[in-house]
Amino acid sequence: MELNGQFSIAGSAYQSGSAQAQSTDYQTFLNMLTVQMRNQDPLNPMAATDFAVQLATFSSVEQQMQTNQLLSALLSRSGLAEMGSWVGMEARIYSGAHFDGEPILLAPDPALGAERSFLVVRDSNGSVVDTQEIPSGTDSYEWAGLDEDGDPLPSGRYSFTLESRIGDEVMDTAPVAAYLPIIEARAEDGMVVLVLPGGMLVDSATISGLRQPRTAPQPATVPGMLY
Repeated sequence: MELNGQFSIAGSAYQSGSAQAQSTDYQTFLNMLTVQMRNQDPLNPMAATDFAVQLATFSSVEQQMQTNQLLSALLSRSGLAEMGSWVGMEARIYSGAHFDGEPILLAPDPALGAERSFLVVRDSNGSVVDTQEIPSGTDSYEWAGLDEDGDPLPSGRYSFTLESRIGDEVMDTAPVAAYLPIIEARAEDGMVVLVLPGGMLVDSATISGLRQPRTAPQPATVPGMLY
């Protein structure tokens, strides 16, 4: 599997780099210990046991560092394997979605006591491109990707907020979650990152829900930024 291959290569490079750094640190310590022995006061030399204690202490710290690195690598691999089972499912996220012509399923959650709810859609520049009133009691809504004039919007990343109103007064504004298919799971910078349509990269810790897909997920395009 390509993902596992990439992870193994990255893991090997990381372990190789860590081992090289530790070897350098250990050699530096030995050099310092040698200089210390050469330049000690001949009238008051340090006992051999003191040198042994220094060496033992450094070795203990080095072993603890190696143990911590091994545990981190094991946890990273375990998390990646677990998240691998998420591939093909739909993730519930609040960081927007990539629109490519296909409707995006949203999960609006109006504030308690709201009389009316309005979906506000913004493009990647933060400009409002669409505002729609959502029927009361709606907990699942398909955004078709049309502007306020009914014309198709260009492909790109869009974010969604919900204005809950009493009459004409806005009582609450909150982000709206979208359900997006998970295409890939990656290990990056010590965390598991999920790849979503449009190349969106999302930290797996930000996922607020997971469910079986309605349709087969679409392939990813060029990887984008981590949101």
